[in-house]
Amino acid sequence: MKDRVIALAGLMQAIRLVQQMADTGSAEGRPLEASLASVFRIDADSATAVYGGIGGVESGLKALVQHIDGTQRHPNTARIGFSVLLVERKLASRRDLLDRIGQGIADIESQASESGLTHPTVLARLGELYASTVSTLSPRVLVQGNPLYLSQAPVVAEIRALLMAAMRSAVLWRQMGGTYWDFVLRRQAIGSIARHLLASGT
Repeated sequence: MKDRVIALAGLMQAIRLVQQMADTGSAEGRPLEASLASVFRIDADSATAVYGGIGGVESGLKALVQHIDGTQRHPNTARIGFSVLLVERKLASRRDLLDRIGQGIADIESQASESGLTHPTVLARLGELYASTVSTLSPRVLVQGNPLYLSQAPVVAEIRALLMAAMRSAVLWRQMGGTYWDFVLRRQAIGSIARHLLASGT
């Protein structure tokens, strides 16, 4: 269950960053780097390693606890989250798209290592990869926000790159045995484990 919560926190973190970008045109630096880095950790040996340690999903764990407690909920968070999980289920059956994503990530990885995860070209390439693969599936993941920022190509590219990170966490969630019923039947358990991870850092 711990691994599922970490994956869910990764999903929440990426979605939260997506919404920050859509609303303000920028996103928190440290969580942004951790979420983007997860895209390239395809063969990580644990859920924690996907994010470079628990600290890599600290923002997501906080967002998860706040959402479960009802203390801070963005109206779009749950909608985007369920959309991502739904699309990931469809993506899982499309070997052609999975192969293209895998090859695309491998092609971008060297530039990300050299230039940095948040380099505009890296973000643009990740965004293009998302648009040409995941975004072709229906229903599309719709992001609402400030039209001023959503009309800017660099912002759109970064949002798409972060949606790729959200998809990475959705894949991990499924691999760890996560299901829709966890949200219905195990919400309190999820919240309890998230609080423990925040408190202990392990």
